[in-house]
Amino acid sequence: MNKFVMAAIGGTVVGVLATTQLAAPLLAQESSKNGSVYEQLDLFGDIFERIRAQYVEEVDTNELIEAAINGMLTSLDPHSSYMSPEDAADMRVQTRGEFGGLGIEVTQEEGFVKVVSPIDGTPADAAGIEAGDFITHVDGQSLMGLNLDEAVDMMRGPVGSEIVITVLREGTPEPFDVSIIRDTIKLTAVRTRTEGQTVVLRVTTFNDQTYANLESGLAESIEAAGGIDAVSGVVLDLRNNPGGLLTQAIRVSDAFLEKGEIVSTRGRNPEDGERFNATPGDLAQGKPIVVLINGGSASASEIVAGALQDHRRAVVIGTKSFGKGSVQTVMPLRGDGAMRLTTARYYTPSGRSIQALGVSPDIVVEQPPRSPEVEEDEGAAPLGRSEADLRGSLNNDSLSEDQIRQIEEDRAKAELAAKLREDDYQLAYALDIMKGLSALGPER
Repeated sequence: MNKFVMAAIGGTVVGVLATTQLAAPLLAQESSKNGSVYEQLDLFGDIFERIRAQYVEEVDTNELIEAAINGMLTSLDPHSSYMSPEDAADMRVQTRGEFGGLGIEVTQEEGFVKVVSPIDGTPADAAGIEAGDFITHVDGQSLMGLNLDEAVDMMRGPVGSEIVITVLREGTPEPFDVSIIRDTIKLTAVRTRTEGQTVVLRVTTFNDQTYANLESGLAESIEAAGGIDAVSGVVLDLRNNPGGLLTQAIRVSDAFLEKGEIVSTRGRNPEDGERFNATPGDLAQGKPIVVLINGGSASASEIVAGALQDHRRAVVIGTKSFGKGSVQTVMPLRGDGAMRLTTARYYTPSGRSIQALGVSPDIVVEQPPRSPEVEEDEGAAPLGRSEADLRGSLNNDSLSEDQIRQIEEDRAKAELAAKLREDDYQLAYALDIMKGLSALGPER
């Protein structure tokens, strides 16, 4: 017994000695790291004093410090930044759905300002700005060398004022100028309409209003159609949706899921990770769902598309999404400013991160470029003439008036569908997919 006791004691003593021997170099290494940090901070102080005392012009010390802070944050990734008190106030206004500006969501890519997406119904949208455009100049001044906040500041201005931005677009040989009049941007988070028997929910952003707009819009459309049995399904249009609030993305996903994980976030420390699950209840009551995405669908849009795709609750069509799979936390700072810091990555229910990869659609459908309108030749023969247009043509004696009326109604629907393919090929394709899904019935 004594031997066993001694062995145990010996093991304990050796463990203590080993820990003590390892602790010394670890403490020395930590002390060396701290010393290096303090030396770098001293260097920063020296440079700051030299600039303040010897720069060719007098500098605003507050602006200098803010620039240093912002430089530190923007060196981390494109989405971390410092927000001045004014910028922080603007952000709070934007999440409520109304602000002044052009109506574009931008990011920075290798020093260039890139359009994530134009927002529906805004001056930028009306001017033809597209997702993927690069903005090189504002009113003739180059944006090269500026950080994203500085570039955005150059694009801001009073409502009603004009701005000329120079755009570089893939497939266009030369940059071109676009004139835009700044306006108050009033975001309608969800626009609802019915195409045939399909409810189309166009979600433009994820702000405080999104889920409420979606819930009420879908309910009104179902009621107007005569009940859920008269609805074939739902198209959730997330194209050119730059994202927004994570909480709203979770609620919109939950609106169509009965159970299971929606999204998880994983930060630097495993214990900081979060998992968000769906609750019972499906606003579409099991009807088929088609989700539309494109390269302008980012962040919160990708959470929704990824969740519905992983649960096989929806067919996702369009083109690959933007690929912003990171979570930013806005932290208030002294002086009413704020810091936007990337604190986690998010993962779809299957555990995949879409950071830099995006959500891949189940069916890839490109949106053809708009073809230029061709002026009609006044001397040309009119198109669409048929036997029925000829003077004195015989009547069809094999069909009743009701049958003829039904044929004409079906033909009118087909012509509307053909026009939609010209106006919005991706949406028309989504509606065709919906017809196929609804034809299969509830047992899919």
